Order: sequence, then structure tokens, then C-alpha cells
Amino acid sequence: MSTVLVTGGAGYIGSHACKALAIAGFTPVAYDNLEHGHAEAVRWGPLEQGDLADRARLDAVIAQHKPVAAMHFAAYAYVGESVTNPGKYYRNNVGGSLNLLEALRDHGIDACVFSSTCATYGVPQHLPLTEDHPQKPINPYGASKLVVERMLADFDAAHGLRSMRLRYFNAAGADPDGETGEVHDPETHLIPLVLDAAAGTRPAITVFGTDYATPDGTCIRDYIHVSDLADAHVLALRALLEGAASAAYNLGNGKGFSVREVIDCAQRVTGREIAVSEGERRPGDPPVLVGDATRIRNELHWLPKLADLDAIITTAWRWHTRLDAGIRG
Repeated sequence: MSTVLVTGGAGYIGSHACKALAIAGFTPVAYDNLEHGHAEAVRWGPLEQGDLADRARLDAVIAQHKPVAAMHFAAYAYVGESVTNPGKYYRNNVGGSLNLLEALRDHGIDACVFSSTCATYGVPQHLPLTEDHPQKPINPYGASKLVVERMLADFDAAHGLRSMRLRYFNAAGADPDGETGEVHDPETHLIPLVLDAAAGTRPAITVFGTDYATPDGTCIRDYIHVSDLADAHVLALRALLEGAASAAYNLGNGKGFSVREVIDCAQRVTGREIAVSEGERRPGDPPVLVGDATRIRNELHWLPKLADLDAIITTAWRWHTRLDAGIRG
């Protein structure tokens, strides 16, 4: 059974990817420093605690497990924090990635699936966003991911390290079997915050901006179920292992939902009233972010199974109620 190194494998998306890898017949080795990850989320293969800054530890783990490829999720991902503390993001996201790529090169591993982001595009010049849209990030988080994309291209040209760079939109939902889900501290994602308000652990959900040029005045985003994301990573991995060239793909549903639509759906799914407060726009929030995933659908035959907003929020609510009950496994 082939082994895959999964950096950030104890995190939200990484843990779902580990499950998808195991189902596909791989052994995922989660490499995580547990700063934001959770050991209890590692269920489908070994956990190796370590930091990407620790090259000796990384080398030891690779030498022990002999992975055929890597999936790279480990990164800081708070946009606001990246603006106030950019050095932290460049040191971790760029420096850690450089350590990883050099380790893969030195151990003869020639395939890497990279967790990138639509934040590399910056302010949309056209919608939906396609992979050939100019990449002009407007915050250090997006810039750090774009630097890693460039490093991957350079390592391919120089060393034959091929990569799939997956730029995704708003990851949401939880494992349909309830085995893993979203646990962030602090939490900044809309759907879990809305569900906090539904559960009564948050007094209200704040809508930042109600005067955008959208049908109901609130921002529109493209939500993609985390299990569908994980499936796309496995497809990308298989393509690399079969000899595919490096490529970049968007991961989204191609349909946006407004903040108010998310709140209305959450009320419908939970059967609870959700208190709403209105706030000012946040700087840098574009009115609409929707991705075009035609390329990965056509080339890797990726087909999201949980694209419906009700299905996404239903799985998230099921996980949310487990957390409220103190159940994590």
C-alpha cells in the first residue's frame, strides 16, 4: 500500500483528505505540529508530530515512511492576521514550504498536491474566476500561497518535482459520517459562526455590509464541501502518480450564495431562529467570489457530490451538535 505524506493532516481539510486517501487505498501519514490541528482528527494513518521548519524531523519522517508523494496543507490561513503580521505568514507558509520542497527533492519524491487558494487572484476582473485570471493577491496570505505556487513551478523546471496546485474557494461542511469536521480557534468562517448563533453559543451573527451590488445586498461566495475537496486531491494525486504534468485547478461549485442565503438555509436546516446584527463592510471584501471549475471537471473528471447548500450545512450542523455535546470521536 503506497504511503502519502500529508502536511497539516490533523487540520480541517487535511483530516478529510486523509480519510479520502485511506478509502482510495493509500496510507496517509499526517505530519502536523498540532498548533492548530487536532490529534483526535488523525484516524486513518499514523500521526507524526513535527514542524516544517524542522528539516531534520521532516527528513526522519520521510526516511521512515518512504512516501510516494506529498499533499501539502500546512499553512497559516487567517487573512486579517496576515495583514497585521506578514512576517509570520512568509516565514511559515513560504519558509516551511521551501523546506518541504527541498526535502521532497532530496528524497527523490516527484509529486506534490498543493493546497492553494482563490486568494491568489485578488480582486476579480471577471466572473466566474478561471485559472488564467491574473494572480494579484491583495493580502500577505494570498501572496504567500502564490510564492509557493511559483516555487513549485521552479522546482518542476529544475528538479522534475511535478505538482497539482488546487485553488479553492470557501471550504465548508463536515464529513458526512461525522468522523471529522471543522474546529478552529478563533473561528472566522461564516457557516460555523452562523451555526454557533443557531446553537446559542454566540448571541448573533454579524453581517458585514448590506449594501453591496448583489440581489440582497450581502456578499456572495462559492461554497465547496470539504469532502468534495478531499476527493479532488485524491484525483490530482492519482493523475501525478500516473505521470501527469503539473497543472493548476480551481475547486468550487461555480455557484455563489449570499450571506443572507446562508443564514436562511441554516435556519431551515436547524429549525432555529438565528439572530442577525448588521455591521459595516470589511475592507477588501469583494461583492462576489465565484469560481469556474470546468477544467478539473473535464480533465480529472471531478464531480462534486455535495454541492447543494442544504447538504453542506446539514453535515456541518451534525458535526456542530457533536462538538456541543463534547463528542469528538
